[in-house]
Amino acid sequence: MPELHAVVTALDERPGTTGPLAGWRVGVKDNVAVAGVRSTRASAFFAEHVAAADATVVTRLRAAGAAITATLNMAEFALGVTSQNSVHGGVVNPWDPDRIPGGSSGGSGAAVAAGLVDAALGTDTGGSVRLPASMCGVTGLRPTYGTVPEDGVFPCCPETDATGPLTRTARDAALVTAVLAGREPVAPEPHRPAVVGILTLPGDVDPAVTASVEAAVRVFADGGATLWEVTVPRLGEVREDLYTVVYHDLAARHAQRLREAPERFHPDTLTRLRLGLGLTTDDRERALERLATFRAGVEDALAGADVLVSPTVPVDVPRVGAEPDVVALTKRVGELTAPWAVHRGPTLSVPVGPHPASGMPVGMQLTGRPGADDAVCAAGAWFQERTDWHAQRPPSLPSTPSAGSAV
Repeated sequence: MPELHAVVTALDERPGTTGPLAGWRVGVKDNVAVAGVRSTRASAFFAEHVAAADATVVTRLRAAGAAITATLNMAEFALGVTSQNSVHGGVVNPWDPDRIPGGSSGGSGAAVAAGLVDAALGTDTGGSVRLPASMCGVTGLRPTYGTVPEDGVFPCCPETDATGPLTRTARDAALVTAVLAGREPVAPEPHRPAVVGILTLPGDVDPAVTASVEAAVRVFADGGATLWEVTVPRLGEVREDLYTVVYHDLAARHAQRLREAPERFHPDTLTRLRLGLGLTTDDRERALERLATFRAGVEDALAGADVLVSPTVPVDVPRVGAEPDVVALTKRVGELTAPWAVHRGPTLSVPVGPHPASGMPVGMQLTGRPGADDAVCAAGAWFQERTDWHAQRPPSLPSTPSAGSAV
């Protein structure tokens, strides 16, 4: 197993003996504050920054019995899908060191896949929990927007930021999310959705990815679910409006650093930040109006389905450095995750098998109505009771139990 560069700071903290997460080792993305510990945001600008207080999500995890055992590497300022643009070095995918782990929560995905932690926190602006979950073969939940407190988490774009867990199973994701949101910490029982919405997808999806998702959908159909084909207007275009808002806000947040020391940014980060310099407030407002229209279309689709199904990543896991245009790579890899960040309801990514050409993990998204986090996770848990893709480990790792669910 190569050095993963997944951990920024290892912490010698003992888990509690009581509580719903008793005995769990949890890692947190390096933009989540842990008092007295460096919180670098994977950037040279904050390389020696030490958090003064815990983020609320950290406080809640400890109160539930978990130990915070690591801060985890990421894309600089949570900006990127490769997690190679980090002052700590690029994160390695434990399935194949030549492939990206996804981003921006790449260290979180790699750490869970490698068994370094039982669960990890990531942040998701346009796919940054779900992309590494898919590419590292684990489960990841972007919770309903606004249900998990964001204080103590360094923002990317508050308009769509959501902190969520990466775990081995959907049940574990539901349990951790309940703790983070301050709800009763009980994982929902597995439950098959009555109606599964099959989306008409934009653009080109790798046929092998499509085949894996179609096989997963048949598991629901064979169990009695009704399949319903559904079209969401502007599904293929909405990511451009999301990026307009994100890049506009990022350029404003980092304006002083861009003026005074642009050379301190990783080149990939700088390329992205500069995209926002030419965007105006009017551009942002028009984009927000189109995002609201898109959300209404998703609500219409979900009026007739319990969950909507789509691939998480439309292509095989890219090789490190294979696409030098980081903006083009972001748009391609995040083509099917960005829309559900706009939607603001919960979206769960679950493993659905290996890609036949590479053996790399393939992920499927289950999207639900706002507030239906438990229902989405219950659907994922039902699927995982009937499949074992979530139990697969990188070939160089032994199969080892964790403190989370055995399933």
